[in-house]
Amino acid sequence: MKRLHDILKDVAVKALHGPANAGIGALCIDSRKVEPGNMFIARRGTAVDSHRFIPDVTAKGAAAVVCEELPAEQAEKVSYILVDDADEALGKIASAFYEYPSENLILCGVTGTNGKTTIVSLLHQLFSELGYACGLISTVRNLVGQKEINATHTTPDAISLNALFKEMVEAGCTYCFMEVSSHAIHQKRTYGLQFAGGIFTNITHDHLDYHGDFKGYLNAKKAFFDLLPETAFALVNADDKNGRVMLQNTKASTHTYSLRSASDFKARVKENLMDGLLLNIDGNEAWCRLIGEFNAYNLLAVYASAMLLEQEKEKVLTLISSLDSAEGRFEHFRSDEGITAVVDYAHTPDALKNVLQTINATRSGNEELITVIGAGGDRDRSKRPLMGKIAAQLSNRVILTSDNPRTEDPEAIISDMKAGIEPIDMKKTLVITSRKEAISTACALAKPGDIILVAGKGHEKYQEVEGVKHPFDDKEILTEILIKTA
Repeated sequence: MKRLHDILKDVAVKALHGPANAGIGALCIDSRKVEPGNMFIARRGTAVDSHRFIPDVTAKGAAAVVCEELPAEQAEKVSYILVDDADEALGKIASAFYEYPSENLILCGVTGTNGKTTIVSLLHQLFSELGYACGLISTVRNLVGQKEINATHTTPDAISLNALFKEMVEAGCTYCFMEVSSHAIHQKRTYGLQFAGGIFTNITHDHLDYHGDFKGYLNAKKAFFDLLPETAFALVNADDKNGRVMLQNTKASTHTYSLRSASDFKARVKENLMDGLLLNIDGNEAWCRLIGEFNAYNLLAVYASAMLLEQEKEKVLTLISSLDSAEGRFEHFRSDEGITAVVDYAHTPDALKNVLQTINATRSGNEELITVIGAGGDRDRSKRPLMGKIAAQLSNRVILTSDNPRTEDPEAIISDMKAGIEPIDMKKTLVITSRKEAISTACALAKPGDIILVAGKGHEKYQEVEGVKHPFDDKEILTEILIKTA
């Protein structure tokens, strides 16, 4: 039980109506889950304004309500806290309620379009191998030490975040590495957190359905760095022209990494093969299990972060060679017949291009590359033609199929992708709406030595259709079919 004045001490309160020091048992943002003694934070969401549920939660026994607009009628014995920005207040309230757990961790956030999951997963692996108990918050999974907690969002809401951090502190974790999505930054889910470092990977075409335009997307990423404290570091990819933009207003110490530009931390790809990378990192050679230039950037960001967190250089370079990528990020295996299958989460034009270019760079030229690709429904439509065009240009055969259509017509999504394919590439393009049938067809078309890329869903174990998540695992289906046909 926490007292109202304790959890509001960092919040700019405009007015307080009702008891000034109520006891609060829990925080809640879902009106359906409110219980007696809870504090309900009413926010103006993208789909629903939860101010309309205030009478419902007070009827259920909520002890306090945080809101941007007071209801016309106020219940007796309920504290109403009026604020200008409920999202910002939520972050600060959650942090105080859970006793500022992020201040007892060395918390590093990674933001950017591509690479977030891989970098935080690699950092968690590295620092665990260095002997630290670590937390992880990612798209694929959340970890408290080695205990796994299911992930439902790239960045959880502020209440869930602080509850996770509290659990990490109690479990003895020293570090936590977390993905910070543009949605989370814009919705102020990270307000009230104490970051030790922020890492920027890159920024390309994504989430424009939410942010409206590229500038809005860029500014959301930049806002994360604007709020970093003086005690933190800001590390950015200097090969992305927007890396320097992230540093313009930050109070943190600024650092850069790159493969091509002048930077504080530098690497060069010496060999890029299907079984790994040979890198020169700050003058030292390291053989790594990960594949592709995009992973060279990821590994360099991990190395640079470790240096900024004052780890021993020789130990870090030695351990980097043993790190494995995150689930669903360029996972590959070879069938008995010699067919190589690759599963990757690539769901943006840039990520898809990176994966296809990486595969093509390792080919002898005699094998065919067959790509199975879809695009998510109820998401940025403008990237669909680009993804269709890239897949067709960089593959020998393309099968357009469903991803997570959600509430959209799968064939309409495929039609959007098809619109970007050049007429000359249409003859090597197939349309198979069923994703399982598309994967099966790719396996049937593949000859020994060929490569199959199934892109877009990666680690996901479901396919979402009309709001229902059905079990579906690209890697599992690929493995079953290739073993049966072997």
